Amino acid sequence: MKLFTKLFAGAALVASSFAATAQDGPELTISGSVDAYFRSNFSPTNNGPEQAPGTSFANGNGFSLGMANVVLGLEGEKSGFVADLVFGPRGADAVFGSQQGLSIPVAFDPATGEPTEYEDVLISGNSTIVNQLYAYWNVSDAATLTIGNFNTFLGYEVISPAANFNYSTSYMFSYGPFSHSGLKLDYAISDDVSAMIGVFNPTDMTEYNPVDTYTVGAQLGVGGVYLNLLYGDQTGSADNVDATFQVDLTAGWDLTDAFYFGLNTTYNTTSVEGADDNPSFYGVAGYLQYALSDAFSLGTRIEYFGTSGYIGIVGEDEDGKGSALDITVSAPYKVGDLTIIPEVRFDTNSEKDYIDGDGMPTESLSSFTLAAVYAF
Repeated sequence: MKLFTKLFAGAALVASSFAATAQDGPELTISGSVDAYFRSNFSPTNNGPEQAPGTSFANGNGFSLGMANVVLGLEGEKSGFVADLVFGPRGADAVFGSQQGLSIPVAFDPATGEPTEYEDVLISGNSTIVNQLYAYWNVSDAATLTIGNFNTFLGYEVISPAANFNYSTSYMFSYGPFSHSGLKLDYAISDDVSAMIGVFNPTDMTEYNPVDTYTVGAQLGVGGVYLNLLYGDQTGSADNVDATFQVDLTAGWDLTDAFYFGLNTTYNTTSVEGADDNPSFYGVAGYLQYALSDAFSLGTRIEYFGTSGYIGIVGEDEDGKGSALDITVSAPYKVGDLTIIPEVRFDTNSEKDYIDGDGMPTESLSSFTLAAVYAF
């Protein structure tokens, strides 16, 4: 299996679908996926308050819905578009920046960096089902110019469960960007070297820009290793908050015909004037996957994730620092276009973020998920 960046996840799904127009004209394609799952905790038991790993999407209890994803694409000789629509809980979580009532921090405690005041910003119209919506122009054989809303180029995992090995997602993916709206230029320097540069709205403000600041992004890819950078003011109106900077490295290698190793590491920090410790998070994850047959694979994600500066992603100590360890073992089994994914996950946090069956705080949570993902 080959590693690909998030920016092309929608395009990859489109490319695998069927043609619906004349042979010598632009090719209209339809693709997507449908997913649902069952999730239950081993420990703490489900007798206590409902709880799940502090990551995105696969966090419902009992039988739960994922999303229906429909991707429409039109690819011409020099130009085209992608319209990626999502319906259901996973889709709603993925496009949260297009929903009503986004609260943006506008003031921070100089001593701790913790938000002290928020401003509610209405950024929603009717695009709460739009995961991606962009048009592109193939300026040359090497250069492509894209404008619109597209999934992020940072990180190893993607929104579509059909393109991930593990069904649940990592901490780094969950708290990194999901999507960007803006303009980007991709350039293929050679068969093994690529580059991208772009200017975007603040992260996940996908429908329009309510704060009138912009973020720049860049990517350099060499032989399956991608260095990703993101820099810009994400709040606009917070006087004591400077820009957010994120650097991210994603890579993957086929060690043998059956054995694959993937790697993701990231660091994100926001400069707050007068803060003793700027809000930041960081992490590293390894992905080991082994194909036992054409239909059955076994793999694990091992991730360490840390926070600093009272940002509230995981529980923090009195110095504003916290961490989490995620070990996820998945065993996808393919039946035609359907993939069944049994998964066991263990989360251990530095603080007691969970509640056990006796109502007492505990550091650990173990859970089981059985997911079904149908891709078309």
